[in-house]
Amino acid sequence: MRSVARAILIVAPSWIGDTVAAHPLFVRLRQHHPQARIDVLAPPWVAAVLRFMPEIDGHIIDNPFAHGQLRLKDRWRLARELARRGYDATYVLPNSLKSALIPLLAGIPDRVGFTGESRYGFINVRHTLDEKALPLQVERYAQLAEAPGAPLARPLPKPHLTVPPETVAASFSAHGLAREPAPVIFCPGAEYGPAKRWPERHFAELARTLAAQGRPVWLLGSKKDAPVGDEIVRLSGGAARNLCGVTSLSEAVGILAGAHYVVTNDSGLMHVAAALGTPLVALFGSSSPLYTPPLSDKARVIWLQLSCSPCFQRECPLGHLNCLNQIEPNRVLEEADTLPTK
Repeated sequence: MRSVARAILIVAPSWIGDTVAAHPLFVRLRQHHPQARIDVLAPPWVAAVLRFMPEIDGHIIDNPFAHGQLRLKDRWRLARELARRGYDATYVLPNSLKSALIPLLAGIPDRVGFTGESRYGFINVRHTLDEKALPLQVERYAQLAEAPGAPLARPLPKPHLTVPPETVAASFSAHGLAREPAPVIFCPGAEYGPAKRWPERHFAELARTLAAQGRPVWLLGSKKDAPVGDEIVRLSGGAARNLCGVTSLSEAVGILAGAHYVVTNDSGLMHVAAALGTPLVALFGSSSPLYTPPLSDKARVIWLQLSCSPCFQRECPLGHLNCLNQIEPNRVLEEADTLPTK
């Protein structure tokens, strides 16, 4: 592999949280290749997060291929477009075979990634994952900046999003939201499935308590989370305001940056809030904070570590969801009271 690249293409993950977790890799690549142009091939729903990473100073190129789609002719056309951009190296973060196909077709000389789905030939600068040595997702991505077999350089920078104050102000004003008193933000969704979602009744009870203290409570998430948000508003008697699906991702980032603190499931917005340095309480059930924790000194994690968790299932296989049902709102409020200020 070339010692210094002139143009680098990142093939980004399809999840917001994974994209945030890739930021330390981008920092390392900028250190190793200070003059290189760094472009990213990314799905449109994660592009807004990338725009808050100053290391990404090139183009964010739309990756239009949904999970499972081959569309070989369309991939070939995109590969030909990328070939004209003259990349020296590409870093393929997803482990799927299809994610490595476009860089191969584009003829990019150095194609860096984990072997993944037997991607011999597709990936020609191959890393072998040592899960014990690299338990965290951020470590695994950052490892790709090193030569295969070389140890990960430590200490590793934490993910960080840089949001200008004017972006924060514009995000609030776009929806007629007052910045004072600063709101508590709930992120009640989880794209992976209901086994990662704290119950709506618990969010509602916490919203009523905070509203009684004079603290605004707003809900952030995607359009898919809007029904969950509506139920929380109903159960709370209107103590919360549902913004799920109302804001763009860029506006959600700005609002999270201006929050008093955040209460969140293990979700992409959890990682966004942590990277912003916003205080947060993260609730883990079917997943594990040993793999994808919020990497922030201003985060508190509640994980009951029941014998049945983490199961990493989309729905509770036992039908009770005790790993989240048994996290009481008072416990969350107690943790929130220990949070540092921004």
